[in-house]
Amino acid sequence: MSPAALPLVRIPVGIVVERHRADSPWTDFVWRAVAVLPDELDTKPWTVLREEDGTTLFYAGSAMVDLYSSETARYRDNLASGSPSIWTVLSPAEGAWPYSVAAATADPAEGEAFTEAGANLVEAVPMPEMLREQIESFVAEHHVEREFFKRKRRQADPEALARRQHEGGHE
Repeated sequence: MSPAALPLVRIPVGIVVERHRADSPWTDFVWRAVAVLPDELDTKPWTVLREEDGTTLFYAGSAMVDLYSSETARYRDNLASGSPSIWTVLSPAEGAWPYSVAAATADPAEGEAFTEAGANLVEAVPMPEMLREQIESFVAEHHVEREFFKRKRRQADPEALARRQHEGGHE
């Protein structure tokens, strides 16, 4: 891994997950991340934090929010969105609990990319104030405005398309 690909800052966070009974014949429970704690807890993963009215909150475990100097524009956009978020990723797991904490990110594009694996549970949860301050400081220190360059397209040659040979000798 090149030095440019290494995170400059790693922020430990704890992930809080909610489980509530599903109103569905196909599944018993609905799981979703509901909060990020601004530090790791000295608690075992899947410790019950609170139970009430059929809903249980768990401390699911910890993750690192990695900050890269190349992604400061995305962090800045997240902070300026009016509701800064941390994207949490829970992946299916074998064993006593159906999910494990896979990742947490402040980069909206990375959060969206995690949704491509259909089995992951990806939630954007509110960014704690302490994290917001750390990320704002990181952006202020490392952001470099980059000029946007639009690529020029080559003009299509309609005659070249008409002369193209089709595979199998059929036209």
